Order: sequence, then C-alpha cells, then structure tokens
Amino acid sequence: MARQHARTLWYDRPKYVFMEFCVEDSTDVHVLIEDHRIVFSCKNADGVELYNEIEFYAKVNSKDSQDKRSGRSITCFVRKWKEKVAWPRLTKEDIKPVWLSVDFDNWRDWEGDEEVELAHVEHYAELLKKVSTKRPPPAMDDLEFTTTVVSCCPAELQTEGSNGKKEVLSGFQVVLEDTLLFPEGGGQPDDHGTINDIAVLRVTRRGAQADHFTQTPLTPGSEVQVRVDWERRFDHMQQHSGQHLITAVADHLFGLKTTSWELGRLRSVIELDSPSVTAEQVAAIEQSVNEKIRDRLPVNVRELSLDDPEVEQVRARGLPDDHAGPIRVVTIKSVDSNMCCGTHVSNLSDLQVIKILGTEKGKKNKTNLIFLAGNRVLKWMERSHGTEKALTSLLKCGAEDHVEAVKKLQNSTKLLQKNNLNLLRDLAVHIAHSLRNSPDWGGVVALHRKEGDSEFMNIIANEIGSEETLLFLTVGDEKGAGLFLLAGPAEAVETLGPRVAEILEGKGAGKKGRFQGKATKMSRRPEVQALLQDYISTQSAEE
Repeated sequence: MARQHARTLWYDRPKYVFMEFCVEDSTDVHVLIEDHRIVFSCKNADGVELYNEIEFYAKVNSKDSQDKRSGRSITCFVRKWKEKVAWPRLTKEDIKPVWLSVDFDNWRDWEGDEEVELAHVEHYAELLKKVSTKRPPPAMDDLEFTTTVVSCCPAELQTEGSNGKKEVLSGFQVVLEDTLLFPEGGGQPDDHGTINDIAVLRVTRRGAQADHFTQTPLTPGSEVQVRVDWERRFDHMQQHSGQHLITAVADHLFGLKTTSWELGRLRSVIELDSPSVTAEQVAAIEQSVNEKIRDRLPVNVRELSLDDPEVEQVRARGLPDDHAGPIRVVTIKSVDSNMCCGTHVSNLSDLQVIKILGTEKGKKNKTNLIFLAGNRVLKWMERSHGTEKALTSLLKCGAEDHVEAVKKLQNSTKLLQKNNLNLLRDLAVHIAHSLRNSPDWGGVVALHRKEGDSEFMNIIANEIGSEETLLFLTVGDEKGAGLFLLAGPAEAVETLGPRVAEILEGKGAGKKGRFQGKATKMSRRPEVQALLQDYISTQSAEE
C-alpha cells in the first residue's frame, strides 16, 4: 500500500512553531528535526504508513526542539533561530499542501504572549502526557462513551421558543477529547444527548473539533460519560442513508442530479436539478429503492487520502473550505459511493421502507422531492389512519367515500354561503330604508351588528346615499376587533376618518366621502359617536 500524508496542523509563536501530526493510535513513530526541515513517519491503527517531509520557511534550532506523542497525535515544538520574527507560512515554498492547515484555535496575536510562551509549551506537553492513554474512538452505533473535558467556555445559543419567537440561552461551549455526538453538517441536523446527564442542546463543528452547548459548566480535565439520544440518531441515520439511496437511483434511472437536500423535522427534501419530475418517474424511483432495501445491501464507511485516485470515482458536491485530512466515503454496495460526514445505517434493511410523498416546484428550474424513510413512514401511517378514523366518524361513511362526501359538503356550504349573502344584502337594504325613514334621521346615525362584513356596510351606505348625515357603521365583536365605516360629507369624512381609526386603535383609508378599516377596540364606539356629534354641533353653530 502506498504511503500517505498525515493531516498536519500548525501555528506560530514568538519563539516556537508548533506542529501537530493528527494520527490516532500511532505506532513506529519517527521524528527527525533538522535546522531546515522536519521528517515525520509512523503507522496508523490500520497499519497504513504515513510520511511527511516539510522544508521550513526559516531556519530553526534543532537542538532546542522536542516532540510529544499522545493517543491521538504527535506534537512538535520547534525553536526558531530568529525569535520574534513571524512566519507567514510553515513551508519554504509558497505552495500549501492539501494535508497542511493552520490551527486557528491556537493562532492569536503575540502581544503579551512572550512571557508566558515557555509556560504554555510546558503546560501543553504535560497535557499531552496526561492524555497519552486515550481510549479508542467511539463507534457509530455506540450509545455511551467515556472521554475527557478539554475546555469549557461561556457561550450563548439562539433558539426558537414554543411561541415561535427567537430566544437566547446562556450556557457553555464544551470541547471534549473525543465525542460520540454528531455536529450538524452535510444537510443533517446535530445529535442530542447528555454529558454526565447534563443535556446537550446543540453540537456544532468548529474546524476539526465539536462544540457541545450545555447550560451547566463542566470541569476541564475531568472524565465524563457521553450518551447519545438514540431515537433521534437512528432517525437521522435512516433519513440520510435513504437520501443517498434515492439520489443514486434517481441519477441512475433518469439522470436526475441532486443539488442539495434537507433533513427536516417531519419530512426530508431532495432538490433535483430538473424543472419537472413525472409521476411515473417518482413511482419508478420508489419501486427501485424499496427493492434494494429488500436486497439487504450493506453500507460501509471508508477513509481515503485526498490524493487517492479512487477519490475521482466518488460522487461529491465539494468539500468544506476548512477541510483537512482524509476523505470519508460512504458506499452502498453495487449502488453508490459518496463523500459524506454524516451518520448512516450499516445495511439498507435498517431503512425498512421508503415512501416518496410527491414533488413540489423548487427554485431556479429545480424540483423538490419529498420523502420519508424507516420509522417516519410508520408514524405517518399512524397519523393518516387516525385521521381516516376521525373522518369516517364525522362523515358517516367508509374511507373510500371520504372524498365524495367532502365534495358534497363543499357544494352545500357554497350554496348556503350564497344564500346567506343574498339574505345579508336584503337585510342591508331593509336597514338602510329603516334608518332613512326613522324620526331620528339626521346629524349622526350609528349602527352596530355582530354579523356582517365590509360589503354589508357599503350596501347600507349606498342605499342611504346622503351626503348631509354622518353615518357610522360597525360590525364584529362589541368589545373586541371588527370593521368600521364612516360615510357622509367628503370634507367631514376626510377630517374625522383618521381620528375615528385612532380612537378604535385600528387602521383605515378612504376617499370620496367614505373611510373604512379594521379596529381592535370596538368598546370605544361611544367615544367615536361623541366625536362625531361634537363635530356636527360645531358645524351647526358656525352656520
């Protein structure tokens, strides 16, 4: 097997340059530090030989340099020949290898850093010594995992409350030596779980590490037990593996390429690079994916180096800008190989079944395919069956007659609404004539009804047709919200309309002698009537 490069992180300090060769459970480790280069070699847990040779940006003091090995990496502290001279890069040539990255978590300004640098080196070496007996990393299907707290810092988390409004929670970002919990990424939400029975509310990726948000602090250096919410994890595994399978089959059968996907709370969506997908294509995709589930095809995960020729044969939509190290490849036997960081089932039979619910128009000539996998299909069937039973009871007919029964109800409702509207119009005309013929006609005329709408009020105003009387009409809850209309002389309505809306704590607009709108405080109608009466009295006095 050809030698590979070890993923390497580095950062710069006034006196030292720090390098970390990220290899877990390494054996046969050899580190050669010379004044102008470093040569590193080892074997990883799989027996693969790793080799890195770096020509330094500047000369170093090889006699005052050292290296420390832990269970997860080998760290080198290289003393600069010229101290307090910043290195813009680690390598002599201005070419960045794909396996080399800046450790931004430890890169910071030098101001105030020189006096503590040596202590920092000693402390870091001591920390490496303490974790040199690091346990094996967790497997994908582990439910619990024991690890060590590396750091715990105050932090805030923005969430959506039960009322739909955004809330900000105060808590802590906890970094562990290793973790069982998946950070959100690649279209998949994060895992939930606990650290020492303390709830982990969010897990996010920051470079090569995972940040765990908790509302209780944890002591750095302490041993903790991490437990995953398996129901949520397994659901995500089913949906994500289901997406890989649908994507591969849609491409193979019809050349439909996946451009993105989203694992939603209730359903998942695959965005296909096509303006339309026919019902026949959807049916064929669903039949094919379920046949492959019944074939019990295995799903396995491998890691490849970035320069491995096999990477070119793997389906991918690109790597994150901050990616470093090996490529993780998820393969469904005889179906698909895809770069992916997410959690997956180990066999397609674990998906149980996939149901494609249909398609929707997407953005920019794309089509969204909506699907459910595994337990979500069972839950969807349970909800659908519950709805069917409720409709059967309400409609007094079997499930096969539900659609026709609802159509009949809709037609009956439309007819009743039409008849009701005609009656309401007749009532409006009658009320208009009654008001017009009332001995109290003139000045200000007010009317309120609980039932009615804008058309009802406008019919009354049209029938009365007087430009000498102020007509104040309202419909709705007597003390709550409703609609209002003010009609009369154009000049008076233009002046009084906005004031009426203000009193009723509503909004409105008007023209040609009418002002109408929505109100939130119908209980203040007497105040409006008093305002209108004062206006009429003032006008009469002036005449």
